Amino acid sequence: QVQLVESGGGLVQPGGSLRLSCAASGTIISISGMAWFRQAPGKEREFVASITWSGNPIHYADSVKGRSTISRDMAKNTVDLQMNSLQPEDTAVYYCAAATSYLKLVVGKTAMDYWGKGTLVTVSS
Repeated sequence: QVQLVESGGGLVQPGGSLRLSCAASGTIISISGMAWFRQAPGKEREFVASITWSGNPIHYADSVKGRSTISRDMAKNTVDLQMNSLQPEDTAVYYCAAATSYLKLVVGKTAMDYWGKGTLVTVSS
């Protein structure tokens, strides 16, 4: 089993930045990759970014590409998501997820093995 705990959410003004962190514990060796998803009120959960445990490849959703960076720290078993130039449409609960195979990471949210409980990001003035 793997446990995932997100942190770093909060209220930020439009144009601001936020860094989310996901701490993994448990059977880390089973993880092939991790990803961030988000779910805005009334909308489906959507992919944000993913990274393999080796660090490559990395993928971003078009909506965050160019203003977000996903990274992992194997020593700390964490995956971070740095988000810049945040806009109100980025408001959502952000979830960390882990996959036990690269194929599952590619398939996306329906195939992820483990999920965190989420952290709320609110972008508002």
